Amino acid sequence: MTRTSQSLKVLAVAATAALALTACGGASSSTPSSSSAASGASSSVSLINAGKLTVCSDVPYAPFEYLEGDKTVGYDMDVAAEIAKDLGAEVSVIDDSFESIQSGLALAKCDVSISSLSITDARKQVMDFSNPYLDDDLALFAKDGSGITSLETAKGKKIGVQGATTGESYAKQNGIEPMQFEDGGLQVEALKNGQVDAVIGNISVLNYGFKDSTDIKNVANFPTGEKLGIAVKKGNTALLDAVNKTLKRIEDSGDLDKFKEKYGLGTPAASASSSK
Repeated sequence: MTRTSQSLKVLAVAATAALALTACGGASSSTPSSSSAASGASSSVSLINAGKLTVCSDVPYAPFEYLEGDKTVGYDMDVAAEIAKDLGAEVSVIDDSFESIQSGLALAKCDVSISSLSITDARKQVMDFSNPYLDDDLALFAKDGSGITSLETAKGKKIGVQGATTGESYAKQNGIEPMQFEDGGLQVEALKNGQVDAVIGNISVLNYGFKDSTDIKNVANFPTGEKLGIAVKKGNTALLDAVNKTLKRIEDSGDLDKFKEKYGLGTPAASASSSK
């Protein structure tokens, strides 16, 4: 406000300012508009791109994230859509490498990483995780006649894994030097075309990948007790709280179980879920 030496002008300006302040105070205490309330958006959550929940995901990794035409779909994407809805936003997917996602680097360009990501102590050092939204185990799949029925019989054979995943770590911890593949789709194709003798990975993904292959079987399950979580940048408590709130809502409503059923997760045919 510009000062003036004219007393009457000072009084007039002061009166105007007082009225303005009164008006502003009334606006700030008013009820939010119906559109804001309906969206469930939290004013404390700041998104990288306004109106969009930017999601980093390693595509393809069916049934969690894969393409139908030009659209990314899957279990993770259904969960992401629910989070975005509660934030009053749309989902925008960035297809990123799993190495970038599991190291936390992806969160420099994304609000969340939703990519069948196992919660581990090492990963918790570089990112914050939501409450788990799916349990997880690993499995060994091999072709009929391969002679592979266990980790012991897999030693010395060509065993495929997706790089930077818990499947790779598990193989190495058990004395296997695996062949690395960039994504889950390539890992599945490697066993189908005979490039490897067996694969170690997440049971739901491998069940899905080999559902039409009569000569490839699940020969061993490994109860690792892993759980999937949604990652946010370290210290982003507002977004983490919003994610957890959505997860609770869809769990309480039964929608999360519907998503699992839709993609064959947690069923007798896929007795454990999948993560990386």
